Amino acid sequence: MKNTFAENIVDFLQQYDPFKTVQYSDLLDIASQSEVIYLEKSKRLFKINDELHKNFYIVNSGIIHLTKIIDAQETLVSKCYVGSIFGLRPFFAKNNYSLNSIANEDAVVYAIPIVLFKPLLAKYSVVMDYFLESFTEQSKSTGENYQTLKAISEAGSESEMTDFSYFQELDYDKNPLLVTIHTSISTVAKKMVESNKSYAIVTNNARINGLITDADFKKKIAFGIINLDADCTTIMQQNVTIVEETISVAEAQLLLLKNDTDYLLVTEDGTENTRVKGMISERDIIKSQSNNPGVLIDEIRNAKNFEELKYIHSKYLFVIQNSFTKNIPIFHINNTAGGILHTIIQQCIKLCIDKLGSPPARFVWLALGSQGRKEQLVLSDQDNMIVYEDVAAEKHRDVKFYFVQLAKMVISNMELFGYKPCPFDHLASNIKWCKSLSDFTAIYSSCIKSPGENMSDFSGIFFDFEYIYGETKIKDSLEIAIHQSLANNKIFFDYIGNQLLKSPPPLTFFKKFAVEENGVHKDQFNLKQKGLQFYIDAARIFALSHNLKGVNNTFLRFKQMAITDAKNAEKYLDFAENYIKLQEFRTREGIINDNDGAFIDTTKLSKIDKEELKKSLGDIDDIIDLIKDKYKLTRFS
Repeated sequence: MKNTFAENIVDFLQQYDPFKTVQYSDLLDIASQSEVIYLEKSKRLFKINDELHKNFYIVNSGIIHLTKIIDAQETLVSKCYVGSIFGLRPFFAKNNYSLNSIANEDAVVYAIPIVLFKPLLAKYSVVMDYFLESFTEQSKSTGENYQTLKAISEAGSESEMTDFSYFQELDYDKNPLLVTIHTSISTVAKKMVESNKSYAIVTNNARINGLITDADFKKKIAFGIINLDADCTTIMQQNVTIVEETISVAEAQLLLLKNDTDYLLVTEDGTENTRVKGMISERDIIKSQSNNPGVLIDEIRNAKNFEELKYIHSKYLFVIQNSFTKNIPIFHINNTAGGILHTIIQQCIKLCIDKLGSPPARFVWLALGSQGRKEQLVLSDQDNMIVYEDVAAEKHRDVKFYFVQLAKMVISNMELFGYKPCPFDHLASNIKWCKSLSDFTAIYSSCIKSPGENMSDFSGIFFDFEYIYGETKIKDSLEIAIHQSLANNKIFFDYIGNQLLKSPPPLTFFKKFAVEENGVHKDQFNLKQKGLQFYIDAARIFALSHNLKGVNNTFLRFKQMAITDAKNAEKYLDFAENYIKLQEFRTREGIINDNDGAFIDTTKLSKIDKEELKKSLGDIDDIIDLIKDKYKLTRFS
């Protein structure tokens, strides 16, 4: 008799690594004795110090957070999405759980009996490797405070992506092999083999005394120069390099080169006078660099299919999330993450063209909105447009059809990565936003010259476009035409200025947050619409009216305005810092709650955070005064 329950589990498992490589029959026997567990939001499956379960787990739906306690704070270690495995400690350790598992939303998990699954680890080496890698990754803390991620107050670094490694977290061996000074050489060798280590740290009264590596055995033992029963101190290296655990990837690389060594010893304070915490090897540095932006971009460009691209995209999300545990300026995160995301979209377009066939005309794909401004640090909407070269009338229909199909394919794949299509359909798959250069030039000209009549479908994000793929000359031609239409056009700036002043105030008369009064977000503050959006729109009107070409990023627009309009420089610099602060609040909210961070529960903010948020929102009044003064708003008032 068929076991539909077990078959459903196997069908699900074989959609995900590493179970894709396991034979159906092997999984079916195990699935028949597995369980389905339903977890309500915030329910814990196991806690720190709980006795090990007889099962490991796979997420069927929802999201599971793995956390641990660091410095008296519950700290996020890993997020387990659909298809993720967790609870692997019983395979590799005998002591109790070292992590908490918490349902971040209502979730369903499969409980797989370990005793039945263990034989598959021996049968399928790829499964064993995957489990080991997953266990290692989930055991590594990202350092995020689970309740309040570390705020990043500094902004403004304009370093290139290659500098990002300076800040990057370095994972290393936190379970080093320690031997005492009177241990024999033969005993050290045996321990190194048993623990699968290529080194042993020699200690005296729990303090570093020296280091023994595989190389020392090859050089000093292989030819029988030294007796194996001698103390290990006779072959150890005394000149060792000691560092503290906060060392970055780049700093570790420099020290290895400078000291011509393969190992760095980690102690509590970076001196030989405190307890040993671990060992950094050259291999650890290579592994840590796998999430380096430069490496990721190479991987993206070499991705052969959408599954590979989706996997790399998950690493990209980790880069963003992990950046908030380091003192990395958020503008630098914007710049780095934006560059990686644009490369992902580029590769997605290339893969779609490979499937669809060569384009019938030259074109350019432009990102709009937060993607175009390099400000999309959360999984929010995607907005885009396609501009293709002018073609003969008889070809126009076929050309448009091709590009609409291309857009649909790209947008649907990006949606699988987590980017929902724009709810207002500002998408290249909409024939309104997939047009020839001449058509778009006419649309922009009409909206700019008669804004009150032609702006119903036309959003401000269409002035925030950024090149992604195709012919840059088409983009440049459109940009020139736009700025020609904007020149000395007081009516346009009068209109959009007044539209901006109609925005709902973020604070009440009594300087309280103007929270939502009803709906699913009742009592929450709309940070996107009542905070960020005003700064974005204001920076845009300033940039367009001062003919700032090629500057789409909100922070950079304000910084550039401080140079262009020097008498108001201090105000623009304040606006830039305020915008960064608001973006920090949104990104923090999005990371913690796995959403777009648009709404925030202000009651959960600390007193300092509330004051900082109110300060950024209160300064909107200064922007309003500046807009009124600069544009003499009358016509549409």
